[in-house]
Amino acid sequence: MIQLILQMTNVYRRRSVSGWNDVDAEEIRAYMGLLILAGVYRSKGESTRSLWNDQSGRPIFRATLSHKHFEMISASLRFDHRLTRPARYKKDKLTAFRNMWDKWTERLPLLFNPGEDICVDEQLVAFRGRCKFRQYIPSKPAKYGLKIWITADVATSYAWRCQVYTGKAAGESPEKGQGKRVILDMTEGLKGVTLTVAAGH
Repeated sequence: MIQLILQMTNVYRRRSVSGWNDVDAEEIRAYMGLLILAGVYRSKGESTRSLWNDQSGRPIFRATLSHKHFEMISASLRFDHRLTRPARYKKDKLTAFRNMWDKWTERLPLLFNPGEDICVDEQLVAFRGRCKFRQYIPSKPAKYGLKIWITADVATSYAWRCQVYTGKAAGESPEKGQGKRVILDMTEGLKGVTLTVAAGH
């Protein structure tokens, strides 16, 4: 996955910035580590300037990457080849992130064997940016976001399988029997488990 990020990010920046110095695997790992650390610190909504602030920030951020370098990587991250995206987008609205998403979700079942109790549910990941398949679900706390179906181990909350809902294609009728199809997709390969389906959300 790191190699995919490196390749696509550097290809994009070489085309758009003269004198671009390629980012390397160490920088991408440092960047990802800081994103995870920001989550650990519950920094949602906190500006990156605040995290890097000399007085009130957290020293590990400044010690890992400069704020300018962090922002530069944030603006440059790419996960696909932009020039071939329009053709792929016609068939897949997640195409800009599809390779990365598939590589990540394919690993989830390999890293953990779920217990007997499994839950299949939908999650609305809060997001208000531009996205063709962003959903509005007034019953959810976030209201706007990306809908993801998740198969999770009840005891640990480990996400064993994930599937993004990208909406129906233009001109298509709403999918019939979607609930059944989702359950079958999300539980394929599971045997000897007790299944809980959280419905009606």
